[in-house]
Amino acid sequence: MARRDLTGAVDFTILEAMTGGMDDITEEVLGLFVQQAALWGPLLNASSEGWRDAVHTIRGASAGIGAGDLATICREVEHGEQAAAPAGLERVRTALDAALADIAAYRHELMLRGLKG
Repeated sequence: MARRDLTGAVDFTILEAMTGGMDDITEEVLGLFVQQAALWGPLLNASSEGWRDAVHTIRGASAGIGAGDLATICREVEHGEQAAAPAGLERVRTALDAALADIAAYRHELMLRGLKG
């Protein structure tokens, strides 16, 4: 997995601008996003009381790292009707998975750059 595996789910230039292009900070931010994603997963269920809060949190975090499509989907789902929640939350999970795949590829690239010194 490497940069060539990126799908465009995350625009890393947004994150790089925020971190000043410092790979160690970029890695830390992406690592936190991945850790938090594991916590959000169980809440992305329409029967969970906290699903809107989880979607709101994902929205903000995803915008911060450059996952614009994920942020947009979260905004739509967060403000949608309860009856549409199951389908909306599936869209959030799908977009989150795409962002996480891009993050994995990008983090792999960061690791390789670190090895090259």
